[in-house]
Amino acid sequence: MSDKKTDEGKTENMEITLMEKDKKGKEKKPKKEKKPLDRAARKKRRRIITVVVIVLIAAAFVGKNLLSEEGPQAYVATASAVTGEIEQTINTSGTVTTEKTKSYFSDVSVKIDKVSVEAGDAVKAGDMLVSYDADEIAKERELAELKVKSAEGSYRNSLQSNNEKLGDINEANVNIEVLEQQIAFTESCITDLENKIEKKKNDLAYEGALLQISLLDWQDQPDSEEYMGLQKQVQLNSYEQQNNKEIRGWQDELDAQNKILSELKEYRSEMKSQRSSAEAGKMTSGARQELEAQNQTKEIEAADSIEDLDAAAGGIVAEFDGVVTEISAVEGGSMTAGSQLLKLESTQDVMVRITVTKYDLDKIAMGQKAVVTIGSKEYQGEVSKINKMAEKNNSGAAVVGTEIKIINPDSDVILGVEAKVVISTAQEKNAVLVPVTAVNVDMNGEFVYVVESGILVKKPVVTGISSDTMVQVTEGLLEGEHVVVDVTASLTEGMTVMEMLQ
Repeated sequence: MSDKKTDEGKTENMEITLMEKDKKGKEKKPKKEKKPLDRAARKKRRRIITVVVIVLIAAAFVGKNLLSEEGPQAYVATASAVTGEIEQTINTSGTVTTEKTKSYFSDVSVKIDKVSVEAGDAVKAGDMLVSYDADEIAKERELAELKVKSAEGSYRNSLQSNNEKLGDINEANVNIEVLEQQIAFTESCITDLENKIEKKKNDLAYEGALLQISLLDWQDQPDSEEYMGLQKQVQLNSYEQQNNKEIRGWQDELDAQNKILSELKEYRSEMKSQRSSAEAGKMTSGARQELEAQNQTKEIEAADSIEDLDAAAGGIVAEFDGVVTEISAVEGGSMTAGSQLLKLESTQDVMVRITVTKYDLDKIAMGQKAVVTIGSKEYQGEVSKINKMAEKNNSGAAVVGTEIKIINPDSDVILGVEAKVVISTAQEKNAVLVPVTAVNVDMNGEFVYVVESGILVKKPVVTGISSDTMVQVTEGLLEGEHVVVDVTASLTEGMTVMEMLQ
């Protein structure tokens, strides 16, 4: 600001000088009313005046050299080092885009009733975007409820059938256990009866054998009473062996026990067959868990379907302020579940995507403030993201993608347009400042030429931040020193110069 005032002051002085020359040679012309000049016009005017002054001084300098052999060796334009405030910025441009995008998909396979928007339309949060056919929603909801009932009925039927199988197995196991006991008892009874019959028959046979022996002893007396009695006993014994009442009773009982045993064994076979069949048909623990899981899955799916249908009855509503950038839904068309209906991009969470070159990468940092210009409006912004991987631009140079969040967006923000961005990367107050053209670099580092009593002095300096026109000098220079602003190869330290302070 101080430089500007100085330049304007010089311009005014020069104008006065030129006006005085005019007064000497010509009639005084009537003054025209002066209008304030804009910044570009003032800058152009200063350049013209500076050239005129340089020419005049150069002419004077040449004339003086012709008259004096020890005069200045060069003319230099200088500026005073000043103390002031400097702001370092990055000026670039990028594309306005959104941080928040929402793609809306159809959760139901239902016909579209109405599409209320088109691509490019701006919408507000809560606006209706797409609505479904109410009759089809009611029909699909009824079908979903029937599926729930069907799944529940199938599950209960499977459980009932499995319970019956388990009952058959339990019945068979109980009966088989009882039958085994009854069969064992019956077999024991049969064995006892067979032993009794066998023993009785053996006793009668033994008694008959003894009678035969005794009969042989009396066979030489066939007419004796003993012989006749023995014959009678032999006959009775033979009859007993064939018709003994105990044997016959035991035999009848044995026949009955054998019949019972046969029936018990047949029933046991039936129970074993029942158990085997039930075992083959019953559900394992894993199968039951699977059945329960399948039933729960069907119930959840049906419940989700009903929930989706109930939600669809309210249509698709914008969740935030934005612009519809894609639309696939068609009125009267049937959308399958999972198909995209439209895409909405937020105009509340917007940013400008820029790229930063390697020369500016060390200057930029997260949270830095920026001014974003879209059309004729300015918005406040800040650096919200710096990519950690470089990419190639169209020229093949490596650049780093960076995002500038717009803090105060409004309805005038248009997605996809170009925006100008000025990022404030650093600021310094009470800094020693010189024009950027005054600082040069050689093998030893940065330096400036300072004019001291008409002699050119080379001073090494350390610089800080810079703007488009000024640079901060942190070491090597004091406020008020005159630095050469247009250094050429003809300038050397120690030479005598005539300076023109800008």
